[in-house]
Amino acid sequence: MDEAIGAARHVVAAARPLAYGGRRREIALELASDCGGVVHRATLALHGIDRFGVRNEVESGRWFKVGRHTVAIGTPELGEVALRWRAVWESGSGSRLDGVSALVAGGMTGFTPSCIDVSLPARNRHHRVDGVRMHLLRRPAPIVGSGIPRVALEMAMIHAAQWAVSDRQAALLICLPLQQRLTSARRIQLAWRGIQRSARHEFLETVVADVTDGAHSLGELDFARMARRAGLPPPTRQALRQGPRGRVYLDVAWDEVGLVVEIDGGHHALALNSVDDALRQNDRVAAGESVIRIPVLGLRLAAAKFMGQVRGTYDRLRRHRS
Repeated sequence: MDEAIGAARHVVAAARPLAYGGRRREIALELASDCGGVVHRATLALHGIDRFGVRNEVESGRWFKVGRHTVAIGTPELGEVALRWRAVWESGSGSRLDGVSALVAGGMTGFTPSCIDVSLPARNRHHRVDGVRMHLLRRPAPIVGSGIPRVALEMAMIHAAQWAVSDRQAALLICLPLQQRLTSARRIQLAWRGIQRSARHEFLETVVADVTDGAHSLGELDFARMARRAGLPPPTRQALRQGPRGRVYLDVAWDEVGLVVEIDGGHHALALNSVDDALRQNDRVAAGESVIRIPVLGLRLAAAKFMGQVRGTYDRLRRHRS
């Protein structure tokens, strides 16, 4: 809690009559319901429950101290929401959820963090908390929205990727918020544009381009270089085909063997894109061509394996046509 809130607590508490017994427990239960079952001591004081009232409830076994500032109501077992509030309250003044923790609090699914990430100004007093990874920053990202203090989703996403344990995890944490429609490609691009220095800067530069611009971010020279390293002849990029649904452009093709490679950007998992992709692929298969699909991030994280598949398929088709 900020010092100003702490000072205001004493002023308001002095004017507010103290709550006792059942009324005290009723107030605390209502306050804690918004925070997963925990409440800050300062908030209790603002509602007429002083430190003596807290002590009495703790000694009676109805409430539990789970930190210097945090009181659990009813049970000492804390769920995910309660643990996040405890992390913010106990870490220090100005703490906010950041990284993966802010993404999960903002609605992201499909990833379970190993700890709770919080950031706060480096100049502020701070305290280590079990299960919390603290990031002391000269200029933390601003707090946005209501509810638990947290940074904007796009900045949390970039920080999560910077703090990830591997490039693969970093790429996943860039993809998930976009695939789950928690943000847009444009907002991600704007947030990344403001980053001057960053861990994994070169890698994240390509990943952000990949997930926001799809296969267009993979330049012709990039893929041609990968194909050459795999021992393949130069492919045709943006190959034109006439199908049952009109003209379509394929990402990569080797017409001499009837092999097509479609490179899927991050946007392919959204909305009806996967349906359109399947129709286009099936049209090519029905026309006698072989199709390999490669997520564009796969060419960043496992290029050798994917290009090995392409080379193997190319060789098989060439032998078959000989």
